[in-house]
Amino acid sequence: MTQPSDGDNQADSVSAEAAPLAPLARLVRRAIDTAGGWLPFDRFMALALYAPGLGYYAHGSRKFGRMPSSGSDFVTAPELSPLFGAALAAQLRQALEATACDEVWEFGAGSGALALQLLQALGDRVRRYTIVDLSGSLRARQRELLAPFGDRVRWLDALPDAMHGVLVGNEVLDAMPVQLLHWDGVRWLERGVVATEPGLELADRATPLRPPVEAAFVPGTTTEIHPQAEAFIRTLADRLQRGAAFFIDYGFPDAEYYLPERIGGTLMCHRAHLADTDPLADVGDKDITAHVNFSAIALAAQEAGFEVLGYTSQARFLLNCGLASLMAAAQQRGDWPALAAAQKLIAEHEMGELFKVIGLVRGALAFDALGFADGDRSHRL
Repeated sequence: MTQPSDGDNQADSVSAEAAPLAPLARLVRRAIDTAGGWLPFDRFMALALYAPGLGYYAHGSRKFGRMPSSGSDFVTAPELSPLFGAALAAQLRQALEATACDEVWEFGAGSGALALQLLQALGDRVRRYTIVDLSGSLRARQRELLAPFGDRVRWLDALPDAMHGVLVGNEVLDAMPVQLLHWDGVRWLERGVVATEPGLELADRATPLRPPVEAAFVPGTTTEIHPQAEAFIRTLADRLQRGAAFFIDYGFPDAEYYLPERIGGTLMCHRAHLADTDPLADVGDKDITAHVNFSAIALAAQEAGFEVLGYTSQARFLLNCGLASLMAAAQQRGDWPALAAAQKLIAEHEMGELFKVIGLVRGALAFDALGFADGDRSHRL
């Protein structure tokens, strides 16, 4: 294996790009050269996912769908069941009233399915629906799906200086680049990417970075820290003058995220509804994600001026927002596929427990948010 330039230990070799090199692989190699031969993993992940025209979220492949036969890579809750958006809308409606706002902001709107569900459920209560999405190909699909709503929907690729409204992000925090840390039993090392003759490898070098908790980490542990997601939350707090925010994603609080037995961390790749742990294979052709550290998100939010409204599992949140009634209505009309799909939203072995919801408010009085009325876990953050 190629030795890192500073002489520190190198991680095990990972898979290589096939020759000849694809454009994204060439771009990654140039970035490695520019960085002096070692590229931090978060910068590699940003290129793999978001390099213009080349990264996974920047090209035209289909990402979202229920089955591999559709050419998709994974399914999210809005594609799984329209009852997800219908239930979430109850919370957003309450937040719009409590903060005296009439605009919804969605980050990373994916296929546009959630936007469609929320616009249908909220009706005239929403004067404007703003989507912030970096992917041009996904925005094109969103525009087509949401065309019936005309100029009530707008798209931005950057945040304005000031915002008012209710913010929502479903599976957006997990797609933000993470830094990888490796514990060799003596010291922490930061994991990055180097170029070799066959392709790309992971390599470690000494770092002052540490996980946010003291724990009995097992030698050989690899884990993640999330500075970009935390910076995103701080930026929202700086720009949001009045409103609330709700983020739904898979993840844990600190105490669960950094369990000693979680020696491999949470980094995962998704393609054709299959998961793997090799981010250097098929770069740009599959998703790369990491679970969210909700304790870190809550702390960054509070330090930046947000107040935490609540934190709970997706199952508890959706049931608090009336999902059971929506499912009962589906049963009465004999819509068994909708009922079965909605069950996956709350089943503990499906999305119900792994996915969490955190609510934040800024510039307005905190309110008793509907989604956290029963089963709030804020004390565990």
